[in-house]
Amino acid sequence: MPRTILLIGTLDTKGTEYEYVRDLIRDRGFDTLTMDAGVLGEPGFAPDISADEVAAAGGDSLEALRARRDRGEAVDVMIRGASRLAPPLYEAGRFHGALALGGGGGTNIAAAAMQTLPTGVPKLMVSTVASGDVAPYVGVKDVTLMYSPVDIAGLNLLSRRILSNAAGAICGMVGQEAPAATNRRIVAASMFGVTTPCVSRIRERMEQAGYEMLVFHATGSGGRSMEGLIADGYVAGVADMTTTEWCDEVVGGVLSAGPDRLTAAGEAGIPQVVSCGALDMVNFRALHTVPESFRGRTLYRHNPNVTLMRTTAEECREIGRRIAENLNKATGPVTLMLPLQGVSMLDREGEPFHDPAANAALFAALRERVRPPVELVELDLHINDTAFADAVFERLVALMT
Repeated sequence: MPRTILLIGTLDTKGTEYEYVRDLIRDRGFDTLTMDAGVLGEPGFAPDISADEVAAAGGDSLEALRARRDRGEAVDVMIRGASRLAPPLYEAGRFHGALALGGGGGTNIAAAAMQTLPTGVPKLMVSTVASGDVAPYVGVKDVTLMYSPVDIAGLNLLSRRILSNAAGAICGMVGQEAPAATNRRIVAASMFGVTTPCVSRIRERMEQAGYEMLVFHATGSGGRSMEGLIADGYVAGVADMTTTEWCDEVVGGVLSAGPDRLTAAGEAGIPQVVSCGALDMVNFRALHTVPESFRGRTLYRHNPNVTLMRTTAEECREIGRRIAENLNKATGPVTLMLPLQGVSMLDREGEPFHDPAANAALFAALRERVRPPVELVELDLHINDTAFADAVFERLVALMT
Protein backbone atom coordinates (compact mmCIF):
# COMPACT_ATOMS: atom_id res chain seq x y z
CA MET A 1 0.00 0.00 0.00
CA PRO A 2 1.23 3.56 -0.71
CA ARG A 3 2.48 5.48 2.29
CA THR A 4 0.63 8.66 3.21
CA ILE A 5 1.87 12.15 4.02
CA LEU A 6 -0.17 14.51 6.20
CA LEU A 7 -0.33 18.07 4.87
CA ILE A 8 -1.17 20.60 7.61
CA GLY A 9 -1.87 24.12 6.47
CA THR A 10 -3.97 27.21 6.04
CA LEU A 11 -5.65 26.32 2.78
CA ASP A 12 -7.55 29.59 2.62
CA THR A 13 -4.31 31.52 1.99
CA LYS A 14 -1.93 28.80 0.80
CA GLY A 15 -4.26 26.58 -1.23
CA THR A 16 -2.38 26.98 -4.50
CA GLU A 17 0.95 26.05 -2.92
CA TYR A 18 -0.50 23.05 -1.07
CA GLU A 19 -2.20 21.78 -4.20
CA TYR A 20 1.12 22.03 -6.04
CA VAL A 21 2.95 20.08 -3.32
CA ARG A 22 0.12 17.55 -3.04
CA ASP A 23 0.35 16.78 -6.75
CA LEU A 24 4.15 16.43 -6.59
CA ILE A 25 3.82 13.96 -3.73
CA ARG A 26 1.19 11.95 -5.56
CA ASP A 27 3.35 11.91 -8.71
CA ARG A 28 6.03 10.21 -6.60
CA GLY A 29 3.61 7.40 -5.69
CA PHE A 30 2.56 8.57 -2.20
CA ASP A 31 -0.91 9.35 -0.87
CA THR A 32 -1.82 12.55 0.97
CA LEU A 33 -4.10 13.42 3.88
CA THR A 34 -4.84 17.15 4.07
CA MET A 35 -5.79 19.04 7.23
CA ASP A 36 -7.08 22.59 6.78
CA ALA A 37 -6.14 24.97 9.61
CA GLY A 38 -7.26 28.14 7.84
CA VAL A 39 -9.90 30.40 9.36
CA LEU A 40 -10.65 33.51 7.37
CA GLY A 41 -11.69 32.14 3.99
CA GLU A 42 -12.66 29.06 2.04
CA PRO A 43 -9.96 26.51 1.21
CA GLY A 44 -8.38 26.49 -2.23
CA PHE A 45 -9.41 22.85 -2.60
CA ALA A 46 -11.45 20.35 -0.57
CA PRO A 47 -9.40 19.02 2.36
CA ASP A 48 -9.74 15.60 3.95
CA ILE A 49 -10.04 17.21 7.41
CA SER A 50 -11.91 20.50 7.35
CA ALA A 51 -11.17 23.69 9.25
CA ASP A 52 -14.53 23.17 11.02
CA GLU A 53 -13.23 19.87 12.42
CA VAL A 54 -9.94 21.43 13.50
CA ALA A 55 -11.67 24.35 15.21
CA ALA A 56 -14.08 22.01 16.99
CA ALA A 57 -11.16 19.90 18.23
CA GLY A 58 -9.64 23.13 19.50
CA GLY A 59 -12.74 23.92 21.55
CA ASP A 60 -14.46 26.50 19.38
CA SER A 61 -16.38 26.80 16.12
CA LEU A 62 -15.10 28.10 12.82
CA GLU A 63 -18.16 30.32 12.52
CA ALA A 64 -17.48 31.96 15.88
CA LEU A 65 -13.80 32.48 15.09
CA ARG A 66 -14.68 34.17 11.82
CA ALA A 67 -17.21 36.38 13.54
CA ARG A 68 -14.74 37.54 16.20
CA ARG A 69 -11.93 38.09 13.65
CA ASP A 70 -9.24 37.83 16.33
CA ARG A 71 -6.23 36.34 14.54
CA GLY A 72 -4.29 35.54 17.70
CA GLU A 73 -7.23 33.71 19.23
CA ALA A 74 -7.88 31.84 16.00
CA VAL A 75 -4.28 30.65 15.80
CA ASP A 76 -4.46 29.41 19.40
CA VAL A 77 -7.65 27.44 18.70
CA MET A 78 -6.25 25.89 15.52
CA ILE A 79 -3.02 24.98 17.32
CA ARG A 80 -5.04 23.09 19.93
CA GLY A 81 -7.22 21.45 17.31
CA ALA A 82 -4.42 20.30 15.01
CA SER A 83 -2.38 19.11 18.00
CA ARG A 84 -5.29 17.04 19.29
CA LEU A 85 -6.18 15.52 15.93
CA ALA A 86 -2.71 14.54 14.69
CA PRO A 87 -1.71 11.89 17.29
CA PRO A 88 -4.81 9.65 16.97
CA LEU A 89 -4.63 9.90 13.18
CA TYR A 90 -1.04 8.70 13.31
CA GLU A 91 -1.83 5.93 15.80
CA ALA A 92 -4.59 4.74 13.46
CA GLY A 93 -2.09 4.45 10.60
CA ARG A 94 -3.68 7.26 8.59
CA PHE A 95 -0.32 8.86 7.75
CA HIS A 96 3.41 8.15 7.99
CA GLY A 97 4.98 11.61 7.86
CA ALA A 98 3.95 15.27 7.94
CA LEU A 99 4.68 18.30 5.76
CA ALA A 100 3.60 21.91 6.21
CA LEU A 101 4.19 25.29 4.58
CA GLY A 102 3.76 28.57 6.40
CA GLY A 103 4.60 32.03 7.55
CA GLY A 104 4.30 32.98 11.19
CA GLY A 105 0.78 31.74 11.91
CA GLY A 106 0.91 28.62 9.75
CA THR A 107 4.29 27.64 11.18
CA ASN A 108 3.04 27.95 14.75
CA ILE A 109 0.01 25.77 14.03
CA ALA A 110 1.74 23.04 12.04
CA ALA A 111 4.93 22.87 14.13
CA ALA A 112 2.88 22.51 17.32
CA ALA A 113 0.99 19.59 15.76
CA MET A 114 4.25 18.00 14.61
CA GLN A 115 5.64 18.17 18.13
CA THR A 116 2.83 15.89 19.31
CA LEU A 117 4.06 13.09 17.04
CA PRO A 118 6.56 10.47 18.23
CA THR A 119 10.25 10.95 17.63
CA GLY A 120 11.22 9.22 14.39
CA VAL A 121 8.07 10.16 12.48
CA PRO A 122 9.26 12.32 9.52
CA LYS A 123 8.30 15.98 10.06
CA LEU A 124 9.18 18.77 7.61
CA MET A 125 8.22 22.42 8.07
CA VAL A 126 8.85 24.82 5.15
CA SER A 127 8.75 28.28 6.69
CA THR A 128 9.67 31.90 6.13
CA VAL A 129 10.58 32.17 9.82
CA ALA A 130 12.98 29.21 9.89
CA SER A 131 16.17 31.30 9.85
CA GLY A 132 15.89 32.91 13.30
CA ASP A 133 15.19 31.51 16.75
CA VAL A 134 13.52 28.22 15.85
CA ALA A 135 13.33 26.72 19.35
CA PRO A 136 9.53 27.25 19.65
CA TYR A 137 8.94 25.38 16.37
CA VAL A 138 11.21 22.44 17.14
CA GLY A 139 10.63 21.99 20.87
CA VAL A 140 12.37 18.73 21.74
CA LYS A 141 11.15 16.76 18.73
CA ASP A 142 12.90 15.95 15.44
CA VAL A 143 11.14 18.60 13.36
CA THR A 144 13.10 19.41 10.20
CA LEU A 145 12.93 23.07 9.15
CA MET A 146 13.45 24.30 5.59
CA TYR A 147 13.82 28.04 5.21
CA SER A 148 11.92 29.70 2.37
CA PRO A 149 13.69 32.94 1.35
CA VAL A 150 10.58 34.06 -0.52
CA ASP A 151 7.14 34.25 1.03
CA ILE A 152 4.85 31.32 0.44
CA ALA A 153 2.49 33.46 -1.60
CA GLY A 154 1.87 32.08 -5.04
CA LEU A 155 4.00 30.05 -7.41
CA ASN A 156 7.08 31.41 -9.14
CA LEU A 157 10.43 30.13 -10.34
CA LEU A 158 12.00 30.12 -6.88
CA SER A 159 9.00 28.95 -4.85
CA ARG A 160 8.38 26.05 -7.24
CA ARG A 161 11.96 24.87 -6.72
CA ILE A 162 11.70 25.15 -2.93
CA LEU A 163 8.37 23.32 -2.82
CA SER A 164 9.68 20.63 -5.17
CA ASN A 165 12.66 20.12 -2.84
CA ALA A 166 10.26 19.87 0.09
CA ALA A 167 8.10 17.28 -1.65
CA GLY A 168 11.18 15.25 -2.54
CA ALA A 169 12.55 15.51 1.00
CA ILE A 170 9.41 14.32 2.77
CA CYS A 171 8.89 11.51 0.27
CA GLY A 172 12.50 10.45 0.79
CA MET A 173 12.11 10.43 4.56
CA VAL A 174 8.81 8.55 4.52
CA GLY A 175 9.92 6.10 1.85
CA GLN A 176 13.24 5.09 3.38
CA GLU A 177 13.75 1.78 5.12
CA ALA A 178 13.66 2.26 8.88
CA PRO A 179 16.57 0.73 10.84
CA ALA A 180 15.81 -2.79 11.95
CA ALA A 181 14.58 -3.01 15.52
CA THR A 182 16.73 -4.84 18.04
CA ASN A 183 15.86 -6.72 21.19
CA ARG A 184 18.37 -4.67 23.19
CA ARG A 185 16.82 -2.78 26.09
CA ILE A 186 17.40 0.97 26.00
CA VAL A 187 19.04 2.99 28.77
CA ALA A 188 19.06 6.80 28.75
CA ALA A 189 21.95 8.81 30.18
CA SER A 190 22.75 12.50 30.60
CA MET A 191 26.23 13.87 29.87
CA PHE A 192 28.24 17.09 29.72
CA GLY A 193 31.80 17.46 28.47
CA VAL A 194 32.94 17.59 32.10
CA THR A 195 31.28 14.23 32.91
CA THR A 196 32.25 12.43 29.69
CA PRO A 197 34.64 9.89 31.29
CA CYS A 198 31.91 8.72 33.67
CA VAL A 199 29.18 8.36 31.06
CA SER A 200 31.49 6.85 28.44
CA ARG A 201 32.51 4.14 30.90
CA ILE A 202 28.87 3.41 31.80
CA ARG A 203 27.97 3.24 28.09
CA GLU A 204 30.82 0.83 27.44
CA ARG A 205 29.72 -1.46 30.27
CA MET A 206 26.05 -1.25 29.25
CA GLU A 207 26.78 -2.19 25.65
CA GLN A 208 28.95 -5.10 26.76
CA ALA A 209 26.03 -6.28 28.88
CA GLY A 210 23.63 -6.19 25.91
CA TYR A 211 21.92 -2.85 26.46
CA GLU A 212 21.67 0.07 24.05
CA MET A 213 22.43 3.46 25.58
CA LEU A 214 21.10 6.82 24.41
CA VAL A 215 23.23 9.73 25.62
CA PHE A 216 21.67 13.18 25.94
CA HIS A 217 23.69 16.39 26.12
CA ALA A 218 22.50 18.21 29.26
CA THR A 219 21.93 21.56 27.55
CA GLY A 220 18.33 22.21 28.52
CA SER A 221 16.86 20.87 25.30
CA GLY A 222 18.82 17.65 25.87
CA GLY A 223 17.29 17.12 29.29
CA ARG A 224 13.82 17.87 27.97
CA SER A 225 14.38 15.44 25.08
CA MET A 226 15.41 12.71 27.49
CA GLU A 227 12.39 13.33 29.70
CA GLY A 228 10.13 13.22 26.62
CA LEU A 229 11.51 9.93 25.32
CA ILE A 230 11.21 8.39 28.78
CA ALA A 231 7.58 9.52 28.94
CA ASP A 232 6.98 8.09 25.45
CA GLY A 233 7.99 4.64 26.70
CA TYR A 234 11.26 4.15 24.83
CA VAL A 235 13.46 3.66 27.88
CA ALA A 236 13.91 0.76 30.32
CA GLY A 237 16.34 2.45 32.70
CA VAL A 238 18.07 5.77 33.31
CA ALA A 239 21.65 6.68 34.27
CA ASP A 240 21.03 10.36 35.00
CA MET A 241 24.59 11.31 35.84
CA THR A 242 24.51 14.95 34.74
CA THR A 243 21.76 16.88 36.46
CA THR A 244 23.48 20.23 35.80
CA GLU A 245 20.40 21.76 34.18
CA TRP A 246 19.09 22.31 37.71
CA CYS A 247 21.85 24.90 38.24
CA ASP A 248 20.50 26.99 35.37
CA GLU A 249 16.90 26.52 36.54
CA VAL A 250 17.68 27.66 40.09
CA VAL A 251 20.27 30.36 39.46
CA GLY A 252 19.14 31.75 36.11
CA GLY A 253 21.51 30.34 33.50
CA VAL A 254 20.73 29.73 29.85
CA LEU A 255 20.47 25.91 29.81
CA SER A 256 17.55 25.16 32.10
CA ALA A 257 15.43 22.11 31.31
CA GLY A 258 12.56 23.44 33.42
CA PRO A 259 11.09 22.45 36.78
CA ASP A 260 9.89 19.03 35.55
CA ARG A 261 13.41 17.69 35.08
CA LEU A 262 13.80 14.37 36.95
CA THR A 263 10.09 13.51 36.84
CA ALA A 264 9.44 11.32 33.78
CA ALA A 265 11.25 8.20 34.98
CA GLY A 266 9.65 8.51 38.39
CA GLU A 267 6.17 8.87 36.95
CA ALA A 268 6.72 5.86 34.68
CA GLY A 269 8.17 3.75 37.49
CA ILE A 270 11.36 3.16 35.49
CA PRO A 271 14.53 2.24 37.41
CA GLN A 272 16.95 5.14 37.66
CA VAL A 273 20.35 5.88 39.10
CA VAL A 274 20.89 9.62 39.56
CA SER A 275 23.99 11.62 40.42
CA CYS A 276 25.27 15.19 40.76
CA GLY A 277 27.24 15.67 37.55
CA ALA A 278 28.20 19.31 36.84
CA LEU A 279 26.11 20.72 39.69
CA ASP A 280 29.12 23.00 40.20
CA MET A 281 28.31 25.20 37.19
CA VAL A 282 25.78 27.62 35.76
CA ASN A 283 25.91 28.25 31.99
CA PHE A 284 25.98 31.57 30.17
CA ARG A 285 26.92 32.50 26.61
CA ALA A 286 29.98 34.63 25.78
CA LEU A 287 31.64 36.37 28.73
CA HIS A 288 30.06 39.75 27.96
CA THR A 289 26.57 38.22 28.30
CA VAL A 290 27.03 37.26 31.97
CA PRO A 291 24.69 39.46 34.05
CA GLU A 292 26.41 42.32 35.83
CA SER A 293 25.34 40.95 39.22
CA PHE A 294 27.45 37.83 38.59
CA ARG A 295 30.62 39.51 37.27
CA GLY A 296 32.41 39.16 40.62
CA ARG A 297 31.79 35.41 40.81
CA THR A 298 34.16 32.58 39.85
CA LEU A 299 33.83 32.43 36.06
CA TYR A 300 35.46 30.04 33.60
CA ARG A 301 35.66 30.67 29.84
CA HIS A 302 34.84 27.24 28.46
CA ASN A 303 34.97 28.48 24.86
CA PRO A 304 34.23 31.79 23.07
CA ASN A 305 30.47 31.21 23.34
CA VAL A 306 30.18 29.45 26.72
CA THR A 307 31.02 30.90 30.13
CA LEU A 308 30.61 28.80 33.26
CA MET A 309 29.98 30.16 36.76
CA ARG A 310 30.67 28.22 39.96
CA THR A 311 27.61 27.60 42.12
CA THR A 312 27.73 28.83 45.72
CA ALA A 313 26.93 26.87 48.85
CA GLU A 314 23.59 28.63 49.17
CA GLU A 315 22.67 27.84 45.56
CA CYS A 316 23.78 24.24 46.00
CA ARG A 317 21.48 23.84 48.99
CA GLU A 318 18.52 24.99 46.91
CA ILE A 319 19.54 22.78 43.98
CA GLY A 320 19.72 19.79 46.32
CA ARG A 321 16.29 20.62 47.73
CA ARG A 322 14.73 20.78 44.25
CA ILE A 323 16.32 17.53 43.10
CA ALA A 324 15.21 15.69 46.24
CA GLU A 325 11.69 17.05 45.89
CA ASN A 326 11.29 15.57 42.40
CA LEU A 327 13.02 12.28 43.14
CA ASN A 328 10.84 11.71 46.20
CA LYS A 329 7.77 11.58 43.92
CA ALA A 330 9.05 8.53 42.05
CA THR A 331 6.86 5.45 41.79
CA GLY A 332 9.76 3.17 40.88
CA PRO A 333 13.23 2.35 42.21
CA VAL A 334 15.69 5.26 42.53
CA THR A 335 19.29 5.25 43.71
CA LEU A 336 20.97 8.61 44.27
CA MET A 337 24.77 8.24 44.19
CA LEU A 338 26.92 11.02 45.62
CA PRO A 339 30.54 11.37 44.37
CA LEU A 340 32.08 12.93 47.46
CA GLN A 341 35.39 13.79 45.76
CA GLY A 342 33.92 16.02 43.06
CA VAL A 343 31.14 16.43 40.50
CA SER A 344 32.96 17.50 37.30
CA MET A 345 36.36 17.80 35.62
CA LEU A 346 36.58 21.35 36.95
CA ASP A 347 35.82 20.19 40.49
CA ARG A 348 39.07 18.57 41.55
CA GLU A 349 41.83 19.87 43.79
CA GLY A 350 43.75 22.48 41.83
CA GLU A 351 40.92 23.06 39.32
CA PRO A 352 38.97 26.35 39.18
CA PHE A 353 35.64 25.03 40.53
CA HIS A 354 37.05 23.00 43.42
CA ASP A 355 34.92 24.16 46.38
CA PRO A 356 34.48 21.55 49.13
CA ALA A 357 32.19 23.82 51.12
CA ALA A 358 29.74 24.22 48.24
CA ASN A 359 29.76 20.48 47.59
CA ALA A 360 29.21 19.79 51.27
CA ALA A 361 26.14 22.05 51.21
CA LEU A 362 24.81 20.18 48.17
CA PHE A 363 25.34 16.74 49.68
CA ALA A 364 23.91 17.80 53.06
CA ALA A 365 20.74 19.11 51.41
CA LEU A 366 20.28 15.85 49.53
CA ARG A 367 20.88 13.75 52.64
CA GLU A 368 18.36 15.77 54.63
CA ARG A 369 15.67 15.89 51.94
CA VAL A 370 15.52 12.54 50.15
CA ARG A 371 12.89 10.07 51.29
CA PRO A 372 11.86 6.56 50.24
CA PRO A 373 11.75 5.23 47.59
CA VAL A 374 15.08 7.01 47.08
CA GLU A 375 18.08 4.97 48.15
CA LEU A 376 21.10 7.14 49.02
CA VAL A 377 24.60 5.81 48.29
CA GLU A 378 27.71 7.87 49.12
CA LEU A 379 31.06 6.98 47.54
CA ASP A 380 34.40 8.55 48.41
CA LEU A 381 35.18 8.88 44.72
CA HIS A 382 35.17 11.52 41.99
CA ILE A 383 32.32 11.31 39.47
CA ASN A 384 34.80 10.60 36.66
CA ASP A 385 36.59 7.79 38.50
CA THR A 386 36.19 4.45 36.78
CA ALA A 387 35.13 2.89 40.08
CA PHE A 388 32.26 5.36 40.38
CA ALA A 389 31.00 4.62 36.86
CA ASP A 390 31.26 0.89 37.50
CA ALA A 391 29.23 1.26 40.70
CA VAL A 392 26.52 3.13 38.77
CA PHE A 393 26.44 0.43 36.10
CA GLU A 394 26.18 -2.38 38.62
CA ARG A 395 23.42 -0.66 40.57
CA LEU A 396 21.34 0.18 37.51
CA VAL A 397 21.58 -3.34 36.11
CA ALA A 398 20.53 -4.69 39.51
CA LEU A 399 17.49 -2.38 39.53
CA MET A 400 16.53 -3.41 36.00
CA THR A 401 16.90 -7.15 36.59
